[in-house]
Amino acid sequence: MNGLKHQGFTLIEIMIAVAIFTLIGIASTSVMTAVIDSDKLSENRFEKLQTLQRAMLTIERDLLQAVPRAVRIEGQENSQVMQGEKNLLESEADGFAFVRTGWQNPQLMLQRSTLQSVAYRMQEGKLERLFGNYVDNVVGFEPKVRVLLSNIEDFQVQFLLNADEDSADSESWDDSYAQDTLPVAVRVTITSQDFGVIQRQFLMSTEDS
Repeated sequence: MNGLKHQGFTLIEIMIAVAIFTLIGIASTSVMTAVIDSDKLSENRFEKLQTLQRAMLTIERDLLQAVPRAVRIEGQENSQVMQGEKNLLESEADGFAFVRTGWQNPQLMLQRSTLQSVAYRMQEGKLERLFGNYVDNVVGFEPKVRVLLSNIEDFQVQFLLNADEDSADSESWDDSYAQDTLPVAVRVTITSQDFGVIQRQFLMSTEDS
């Protein structure tokens, strides 16, 4: 018994152990914070991508259901079935308007047509879709506005008039349109702060409805 010595940890050893565990804790916290931040960025990016997909599907649906029906701009009656030009409808870039079919009205329960007047414009960095309950809106009508995309730097719309022209030639596309027939195709170019330049071309149905 007299030859045995009871040894414990010295103060220095305890301080070194505490320091090591503290460093491990700090490193673990940093890694966890980085993972959480990365996850938030990925989630935010995914949400923006979903918003972009919904916006492009909305534009595609509207254009593919466009019909040769006169569209009224600010309630003014005319024979033009699609109108598009810079600053149309107070757009800060291009704007265009037309009439689409396929607006659901099951069993005609609502007192409105299945046709709908729609328009697109850019204001305050937002791509907006304008629409109303009635296809022929009167003077003074204030359209309903739905924001499709934010952080938009530019919005351009071009129109292909002749199917025989080479669609790859930029000169075959017009920057403005106001005629009593639908164009052969519509090209939409969106410049986004989040995704850069996005361009889609939509082949229009030119058959009379």
